Amino acid sequence: MTDTLRLHGFNNLTSSLSFNIYDICYAKTEEQRRAYIDYIDELYNAERLTQILKDVTNIIGAHVLNIARQDYEPHGASVTILIAEHELEQSESGHTEPGPGPLPQTVLGHLDKSHVTVHTYPESHPDNGISTFRLDIDVSTCGMISPLKALNYLIHSFDSDIVTTDYRVRGFTRDVDGRKLFIDHDITSIQDYLAEDTKRAYQMIDVNVYQENMFHTKMLLKDFNLDNYLFGTSRRDLSFEEADDIERRLRREMLEIFYSRNLD
Repeated sequence: MTDTLRLHGFNNLTSSLSFNIYDICYAKTEEQRRAYIDYIDELYNAERLTQILKDVTNIIGAHVLNIARQDYEPHGASVTILIAEHELEQSESGHTEPGPGPLPQTVLGHLDKSHVTVHTYPESHPDNGISTFRLDIDVSTCGMISPLKALNYLIHSFDSDIVTTDYRVRGFTRDVDGRKLFIDHDITSIQDYLAEDTKRAYQMIDVNVYQENMFHTKMLLKDFNLDNYLFGTSRRDLSFEEADDIERRLRREMLEIFYSRNLD
């Protein structure tokens, strides 16, 4: 749709895509909890997060202007990249369309007035053995480039047990006749832009406010294999009762995050 619009001046609509991605795990002892936090801190340090965000800018078709990154003590990291839309050759025009983007194994090689940021939040609870890792990712663009192209790559780049996604188009631009355009592409749900394997892997619910061009999707991983959630031990080292109790705690933690409320 964007290729057929004839605009007066610059397309100054702002498209913002925000993720909260959660990884859940069970670490029984204090030593295991510290080891989990250290593992996550090393796996998602500022250097690796910078590379992921560079890949995002390449996928959506933008130039990197400036990079600021920081590893924190005792844990956590942040990266912010300022980006600029670049002039496209005719053969590249499809690169900016807001359709489903590539998966991590198919990344290619390029925001002014736009940015990509990521912040990490590892945490654990000393009593129930549950540890969580949250990433907040924001991709904000204006002009012809779309953050929706980064959806599938970001979801597949992390161990995503729960994903909360918000997409909003703000402001307006004008066509050559002076008519205001408050959105420049068709969308009924963020799910429209997810790969089929992602849709099969997650339970999803939507809350959309169409008149405000606001779209919200929550995703909960369907498959549950206890061994994937144990840190420093395995299912075979646990009694049936222990395994059942740990699974119950993990499932409750995931549901509470998914529904954003504490459960009895």
